[in-house]
Amino acid sequence: MKNTDLLKQYGQEHLLRFYDELSEDEQKSLIEQINQADFTLLDALQHKDQNKATDDKGGSLAPLGALEIDEIKKNRAEYEEKGLEAIRAGKVAALLLGGGQGTRLGFDGPKGSYNLGVTRDFYIFQAQINNMLDVCKQAGCYFPLIIMTSDKNDVETRRFLKEKNYFGYPEEKIRFFRQDMAPSVDFNGKIYLEGKAQLSLSPNGNGGWFKSLVKSGLDKELAESGVEFINVFSMDNVLQRICDPVFIGATLLSGCNCGAKVVAKNAPGEKVGALCLKDGLPTIVEYYEMGDELAAEKDENGKLKYRFGVILNYLFSLKRMYEIVDGKMPLHIVEKKIPYIDEKGVLIKPETPNGYKFEYLATDTVRDMLSCLSFEVEREREFAPIKNKEGIDSVVSARELLAKNGIIC
Repeated sequence: MKNTDLLKQYGQEHLLRFYDELSEDEQKSLIEQINQADFTLLDALQHKDQNKATDDKGGSLAPLGALEIDEIKKNRAEYEEKGLEAIRAGKVAALLLGGGQGTRLGFDGPKGSYNLGVTRDFYIFQAQINNMLDVCKQAGCYFPLIIMTSDKNDVETRRFLKEKNYFGYPEEKIRFFRQDMAPSVDFNGKIYLEGKAQLSLSPNGNGGWFKSLVKSGLDKELAESGVEFINVFSMDNVLQRICDPVFIGATLLSGCNCGAKVVAKNAPGEKVGALCLKDGLPTIVEYYEMGDELAAEKDENGKLKYRFGVILNYLFSLKRMYEIVDGKMPLHIVEKKIPYIDEKGVLIKPETPNGYKFEYLATDTVRDMLSCLSFEVEREREFAPIKNKEGIDSVVSARELLAKNGIIC
């Protein structure tokens, strides 16, 4: 049934432009997409400039500091024992943000299924799971692995991992859920069509992971099994340790609601978010928000004041996540190049930004946690991000770092 009242309310009647040309199945699919789309996101466009002005005013910014590598080494045994205790008690789960595609790597498929190998097959998923298996061997047990997919890669991701026998991780310990999708709009707030029966939809950013998890019902399964902390991590970094008992133990002993792994920045302008205090609360300030002058400020020891950058590996308290899930997370409205079909049904691929996408960011969750342990890791042992095919933070640089750590691919 066509929900014309909803479309009229939001000025989106054009979404039915090709309706009469569609088959019955296509009509049903289009109506289902319209009924499931979160039209309330469009309300944020009315306040876009106002919100940006508020963000630009900022607040009182100060360094957060970190539990640094030397201090971690001194207390490693205590942290590790506490972390292993939590893992063995079933209090920790891992959650992989796996909703992305390998487009920037020139690869048409889920990013995790990209083959890094030169002398052998070696996939991004494989690198991540191998890191988890190292911890499982140390702990003597497996922890739940939750994989967030998206509408664009869910089927392919499940198929790929099943074909690869989950790279040795027990299938019964793995669960999947889909990330919520958000509509893409033009600069006038009109939702794009990317096909006559297909809305232009994209994942709603990595910060939407918990709302999507709750929507799937998997949060209840985790809570009922005794999980109290979730280690959320990105697909990009193939060297990171996941459910690292030292990191978990240090976070639990600190009494903080979350922990964040960080590296010392290699330059003031390195493209990582800096973990700071803003108005007394832990806040991640992105590199493009900080400004050159502030990013270059040094402390009394001649080190960068804001030198600790996040690597998108967090430990979140499940209890605190429930307390904030119904709160109003900041919604980021981002200019993007969005393929669409025009009034004649012709596919257009723009060369410059032509509209907005709506995203929630995991970095915003850290502030809502109220307290955060900044936990420094060794860059060459735990930070090999893959964002590009070549150059900085690329497939090439990741291979080199893997080799330095004895992983030949």
